[in-house]
Amino acid sequence: MGFYIRVEPDVNIYVEDLNPGGDKTIVFLHGWPGSHELFEYQFDVLPRSGYRCVGIDQRGFGKSDKPWSGYNYNRLSDDVRYVVESMNLRNFVLAGHSTGGAIAIKYMSRHSGYGVSKLALFAAAAPSLIKLPNFPYGIDKTAVTDIIDGTYNDRPNMLNNFGEIFFFQYITQPFSQWFLKLGLQAAGWATAAVANMWIREQLFGDLGTINVPTLIIHGIHDKVVPFELGEIQSKSIRNSTLLPFQYSGHGSFYDERDKFNAELMNFIEKY
Repeated sequence: MGFYIRVEPDVNIYVEDLNPGGDKTIVFLHGWPGSHELFEYQFDVLPRSGYRCVGIDQRGFGKSDKPWSGYNYNRLSDDVRYVVESMNLRNFVLAGHSTGGAIAIKYMSRHSGYGVSKLALFAAAAPSLIKLPNFPYGIDKTAVTDIIDGTYNDRPNMLNNFGEIFFFQYITQPFSQWFLKLGLQAAGWATAAVANMWIREQLFGDLGTINVPTLIIHGIHDKVVPFELGEIQSKSIRNSTLLPFQYSGHGSFYDERDKFNAELMNFIEKY
């Protein structure tokens, strides 16, 4: 069931709520440049095991409104808070992939983990996606500026190139086209603004504020968010567990979807 929640007077966020009668709730935050539909292979499975799955399309992406402004971690985490309060969600698992993982981390810090019992991070783009003078991890800043330039000059080609490095396992041409279509649902200005956010904003001070059990799933072949960032998250977040996925790139939720689903459910039930 899909519906909209107003987070600002002129901004409505799209939410997909599957199995609302489920015993345990997982709130999914997608990565750039997709939508909640990236978690299709979780939504196909987890509700059958009794889980309620809530997928949020970030502003500017998927089916959500696409305003000109609001593309920073504070505002994006505030959008999540509005959804959580409007749906009266409590004791839920907050699960974020890539930029969605970074938004989840900001939510834990800025909103004191409101309503969250457990956190799951999948290739989270934190604490800094780009290398800095005192932080030799992540990717080169030029890789991000190339994405921004590509967005403004040939967004379909940029997204196609991004899709080629996203997965480690073989994907079919129809799947590749589907993935490209998800990226094209976003607004160009939102696509560029979030990429600029990766350059402007870091989350070093936020990791230490997390105080709930945390699962970190990260593909060792990730070319988008290098595996080293997952290791840093594990060292910085108390009560966290890092699970390296040996046959995954950036999209472990598809590359090793059966293992991914099993490990996520095991984490939820174990603690």
